[in-house]
Order: sequence, then structure tokens, then C-alpha cells
Amino acid sequence: MKHHSRVLSALLLMLATAGAQEMRTFTNAAGKSIQARLVGIQGANVTIEMANGQKYTLPASSFSTGDQEYFKSATAPSAKPAAYKPGPNDKLEPAAVNEAVGQPMFGEASLWESSAEEIAKKLGIPPESKTRNASSFRSYTKDGYLMFGAHPFSVAMYAENDKVTSFSLVFANKGDLFSAKGGGEMHFDKDTPPAQAAMIVKKAMDKDLEAISAALTKTLGAPKKERFGEGKSGVGRMNMQRWDWRGHSILLADAEGEYVGVQIVTNAFADAGGKVADTTDTVIKARALANLEKRENGDVVVGDLPMVDQGPKGYCAPATAERAMRYLGVPADMYILANAGQTGYGGGTSVSMLLEGMAGQIRSKRRSFDAWTGDLKLKELQKYIDRGVPVMWCLCSTKGFNDTANSRTKERKTVTDWAAWKERVTKESASNTLPIDKDTRHVVLIMGYNKDTNEIAFSDSWGEDFKERWITLPEAQQVSDNRFYVIGF
Repeated sequence: MKHHSRVLSALLLMLATAGAQEMRTFTNAAGKSIQARLVGIQGANVTIEMANGQKYTLPASSFSTGDQEYFKSATAPSAKPAAYKPGPNDKLEPAAVNEAVGQPMFGEASLWESSAEEIAKKLGIPPESKTRNASSFRSYTKDGYLMFGAHPFSVAMYAENDKVTSFSLVFANKGDLFSAKGGGEMHFDKDTPPAQAAMIVKKAMDKDLEAISAALTKTLGAPKKERFGEGKSGVGRMNMQRWDWRGHSILLADAEGEYVGVQIVTNAFADAGGKVADTTDTVIKARALANLEKRENGDVVVGDLPMVDQGPKGYCAPATAERAMRYLGVPADMYILANAGQTGYGGGTSVSMLLEGMAGQIRSKRRSFDAWTGDLKLKELQKYIDRGVPVMWCLCSTKGFNDTANSRTKERKTVTDWAAWKERVTKESASNTLPIDKDTRHVVLIMGYNKDTNEIAFSDSWGEDFKERWITLPEAQQVSDNRFYVIGF
């Protein structure tokens, strides 16, 4: 990417302070320059307008470093949070609303104008994922942690360019109520759910629903009843109770037999019923290609993948699907996806049912959906990865498989002689036996390969420590369930 000269940098600074309507020179990743004006900023994308009036919406990351700094300081029409219609609750002070929340969430500035890192620190929510433009924070809370008078099992906050965009809180639900005692690889060691699981879930959900509704109604009055979410078929759509305060909408959902959840979103998002504008293929393709990493040792890796930590429950399929969908601009939530996949108590999802249930929503957002069965073939994986698109892979994540992947990944970081490494892993994979255990069925993202060493890189939904691991293709084939899915374009 070409760098601007000092003179041009000074000019850019003057233009940045002059306002969004000034014509200026923009430079893309290939070094090509054009004259245009900035007319809009929305999340990770920017809209520019040529002198002839033609407009283009592109990812900010596809521009030069100087241009990206300009976007951060510019004042474009959509750069600020959308104005909201004042309501009767707006006279309430933040302290009164925080009393209903049970946590110091709100201040004089709206969440949408606040630093995500500062809000996360205040609420005690650790980072979950960070990409070039987006980040998420998630806490699987301890029993004593309360919000709205009930215990949320998961507190997630999403942000773009360090500005909060939404909260997703999940209370009583059939996944976390019967989850394992550990995360990561330990999530396979869960107890068998009791026979009366459905009754236990209903009782817990009813209790949380009553407590949350009471806490909000006491402070913000009676709620509005609305339908919310994506999907013409009804998948992802649900009834909501809605309370508004100073540009924030607090939405209480009751997905029967599944979970009780609270979302905190902008009024504009709530007014639109949770539907978001499509992101065009042009933007998605450019973003995906910009994320492709080609390393000196021959590794080809899809970078900048968002992480979703499934926590101590068997939600690998919905968590992995959420990662793939969010990466390509399709809004998703693993708890809603688990509902579509008819996930069992404590976990266990029909991958085909989950993805078939969401296929309509995926395609409605101009994304494609491919599925196939068969042996692991590097040529097939390359077709997608070379375009910057990961592949969902079903496998048996056994102890032997994880031990091999963990040790190889650790040793790989210190390799300097890649010819020797190739010889070594080729010999090891020829003699390594990895038995299949059907109780460890799992879903990951294949997100890279090395053609010379015959290795693949995969990413688990177990947190940042499992974001990139390596295994040889022959070893991977031994534990493969031979099913693959791709959300692409």
C-alpha cells in the first residue's frame, strides 16, 4: 500500500477538518488514487461519491492508512448515532435506570457514543474477539452476578471502531442450565441432563422472565409488545417486550423452551424490527480478500475472523455458524441459531437442521450456502480459502487429535527450517493413529492451509487460545465426519 507524502498528509488533515463535503484524494490497497468526497460512515464501511455523482460503499480497511485516519476524524452524515424521538422516560436520570439494571451500565453519554473498552471494564466483561473494525466482549458470569433482578449466564457486548453497538444478555436457557463444568476441550465432559429437563428449563425461564419484566416495568413503565428479528419463515423472529430510554431500546425476549434474553440496541435498530441493510458482494469480496494472509513459510490463512466463545456447553455448531455469518456481514447470535438447530439440553446440535433453518436468512443477505460430503481434499478447501472464506468442518475432536494439534501448533511457532518440518510431520502423520469417538463430535472453521507441508489450519469456538491450530491433512482425515458447509458469496 502506498504512503502519502508529507505534503499530501498535511492536505488530508486540512480536508479532514473542513468537513465531509470536500473533494479529496483517496488511495486504495493497490495504490490507485481517485478524487471523491466522503458522504457516509456506517460501522466498518464508508461511502464515497465521485464528481459525477456515482457512489461506492467499501470497507474502510481497503483504503490507505492515511485515509483510515481521515475516516476516524471526519464528520460524515451517518457518522454520529441516529437521532431518536424523545420519550416520556428520558427525564429519568442514569442512576435510576442503572438501579433497574443492577449494574453501572448507563451514563450521561449514550452507550453508542461511549468507548466499548471503558464500558466493558466498568461492567467486568473481558474481551472475546477483536478484528480490524469490530470487537466483542463476553462474560460467562458467576452465580452472584445479577442484571434486571436475574442471573445472566452470558453477557455479551458488541462494538465497531471501539463504539458500543449492542448488548446481548442470555438468562435461563437449555444450554447453560445443563452445561459442562469446563470450557474448551472440557465441554465434552458434561453430565447427562436429567429426564425432567424441560420442566426445569420452563420453571427457570418463567422465574427470570417475571423478575426482568418487573424490574423494567417498575422503572420504565409498561412495555410495548413487538415482533423482532430476521427471517420470513419465522426462524429468528420472536415476540419482544420493549422499553425505551434516551435512544436505547431494551428488548426482552422469551423463546419458548429455549431461552430468556435481553438485547440493548439503538432505537433505530428496534424501530426497524431488528432488520439490517444488506452488505453488497462488492464490499464482502473486497473485505475477505483483504483478510487473506500469505506467509513466507507457505501458510495461506483467512485472518481477522471474529471469535465467539461457546462457553462450557455443546454449542460448537451455532457458535461456529455465528462466526462464519458475522465474518461475511450476516447478523447472527448463537442462542437464536441453537433454537433453529434444535440444540439439545447442554448442547448437541443438528448441523444440517441448523444451517437449513438459517439458509433463507443467509441467502436473503446475498450470501451463498454450499454443503457437501466426502474426504478432506486440499484442492476443495483452497477454492474457498483463496477467496478469503473459511469452511465449516464436522469432525470428532478426540483427545488424541487435540493433543497432536496443540503440540504441533506450539512447535510450529519456533520453526526456522521448513523443509525439515515437512519431513518430520510427513513421517509422524504416516504412523499416527487417531481413533474416532462419536461422543466428541464437533464443528470448527478450516481457515488455512500449507500446500507444501500438507497441513490445514482450523479454528475452534473456544476462545482466543484456540483461534488457529494446525494438523496434517492425513491426520485430520482420520477424525473427519466428512461433512462440510460454507457461507460464501
